[in-house]
Amino acid sequence: MNQTSFSRLELLVGSEAMQHISQTKVIIFGVGGVGGWCAESLVRSGICHLTIVDSDEVSPTNVNRQIMATSATVGEPKVNVMCQRLLEINPEAEITALHKTYSAETKEDFHLEQYDYVIDAIDSLKDKIQLILHATSIDSVTLFSSMGAALRTDPFSVRCAEFWKVRNDTLGAIMRKRMRQRKMMPSKKFLCVYSDELPQPNRGNTDETCDYKAQINGTMCHVTATFGFALASLVINDLLKNSSR
Repeated sequence: MNQTSFSRLELLVGSEAMQHISQTKVIIFGVGGVGGWCAESLVRSGICHLTIVDSDEVSPTNVNRQIMATSATVGEPKVNVMCQRLLEINPEAEITALHKTYSAETKEDFHLEQYDYVIDAIDSLKDKIQLILHATSIDSVTLFSSMGAALRTDPFSVRCAEFWKVRNDTLGAIMRKRMRQRKMMPSKKFLCVYSDELPQPNRGNTDETCDYKAQINGTMCHVTATFGFALASLVINDLLKNSSR
């Protein structure tokens, strides 16, 4: 690891913690408005072993909130653009970019047992539930999940809570309902990043469509980025807590 690039971080947390962080393996599912900022923060915080998973390409509608999305990257796979950016931050990092979808059919391809942390920033409801059930079934894995960041404007309302205690979040409520109906519960508790701001209505119109979303909702960069940074902080602070034991 480039000591000069991370000297201010080491000054704060110490060399032993830096070593612990650099050896940790993290996988992020979804590198859009939330996951992309999480990946950025993790690599800038010393994570050197990171896998990023996303099947989408950069769209013009991503530019308002996704860190890899610019007029120059439209049409490129998100994970490829993000990987290049992360390696420019730390050329010594091992970044694996997987341009594919996580689903019930592909879940075994990702070998989650190889990772210390799994970050869920998936938009698709059924795939999100599948990932949560999968990740929580592995004792050695710590899962952190993002709830809905759309239709919010206040970054100061972003919170962290255990999944069953998340409030004012439509996505989380639907997931809990489906899990109860199907009697498919997470094997252990996990923390979520969410907003307790009540969702606002869409006030504009769009022709944009998405196969895995019933509705396209408005989003703001300062909210999605706060979600991503909060997820990264859960990983780093958990590592710091464990390294001090």
